[in-house]
Amino acid sequence: MPDVISFARGAPSLDIVDVEGLKAAATRAFERDPAGTTAYGTAVGYGPLREWIANKHGVDTSQVIVTNGSMQADAFLFETLVKPGDAVVVEKPTYDRTLLNLRGRGADVRMVELETDGIAVDQLETLLRGDGAQPPVRPTLAHIIPNFQNPAGYTISQPKREALLRLAAEFGFVIFEDDPYVDIRFSGESLPTMLSQDTTGSVVYASSFSKTVCPGIRVGYLVGPAERISEIQRLATNTYISPNMVAQSLVHQFCESGDIDKSIATVKAALAGRVKRLTDALSRELPEARFQAPEGGYFMWVELPEGTEIDRVFEEANARGVAIVKGTDFLLEGGENTLRLAYSGVTEDQIDEGVSRLAEAVKAASGAPATA
Repeated sequence: MPDVISFARGAPSLDIVDVEGLKAAATRAFERDPAGTTAYGTAVGYGPLREWIANKHGVDTSQVIVTNGSMQADAFLFETLVKPGDAVVVEKPTYDRTLLNLRGRGADVRMVELETDGIAVDQLETLLRGDGAQPPVRPTLAHIIPNFQNPAGYTISQPKREALLRLAAEFGFVIFEDDPYVDIRFSGESLPTMLSQDTTGSVVYASSFSKTVCPGIRVGYLVGPAERISEIQRLATNTYISPNMVAQSLVHQFCESGDIDKSIATVKAALAGRVKRLTDALSRELPEARFQAPEGGYFMWVELPEGTEIDRVFEEANARGVAIVKGTDFLLEGGENTLRLAYSGVTEDQIDEGVSRLAEAVKAASGAPATA
């Protein structure tokens, strides 16, 4: 088998990770705050990093908790909010780990169509109000990935952000604004977070340093109403006493020095080039596929012609040394002709070969003869 070219994992390739900057940040963390860096700390996280995050979002530090990665932040929020049987709205498709977590909690997961400009708020409103044939649904939570959504790569528009805030205030559900990709925009105009526009305490915001620093750092955070963060703090205290202070102190030094801005610039430039290379290769090798080039983030959603069986494509792709993720992993039903491509972990010179192998896999799965 040829060397594997992986479009599967949403992680940056090593060539765009600022290893030297991280080494220097680690040295500064131990030199400047050895006590805080090596201590247990408290469940809300490393104090200086918590303050840096609060300043970034224009909130009080009481509204911030720093965790071991954003997945743990998600889990804490779900545990404090979602009980078995509670209705929870998610995008269709959505992040597979979110689906697993919510279903594991016994939530009544309601998927609402994801359009190229974000969740279909008209469908959501019908769900909330009922339509005569179906009774109204009263969700506890709506999970939204607003920027460069995983797996689709789409960004929710400003009118839809405003509509979501209006519906959350009217129907009393929490908007979970899950936003790890917000800083990785390489084209188009940035939009304000829903958190920054929230006047009713409806939004809990999450982000992560995995995409802007490196995934191995495992530092994420939540921002929300102080009383909700306090409730999550109690759960965090009982879970681990405190998160990883060494990692959080290192991240603080990396951010405070401005190295994070240089790191983000490097990542954005690299990913912009990879998206261009990927879209060109898909247009050439799989002209019948449908996709939209994202303006940032790590992922692209691809729809193959109707009737394509993604399970067979997946097997044929593996046999040719190219890794993809099936679209069905991000859905409760449907999506048998879809897949997600992560372009963050491949270098530009791997993309053409990877897409060529994928095109061969699609042809083999459909029974068509592969080209030489």
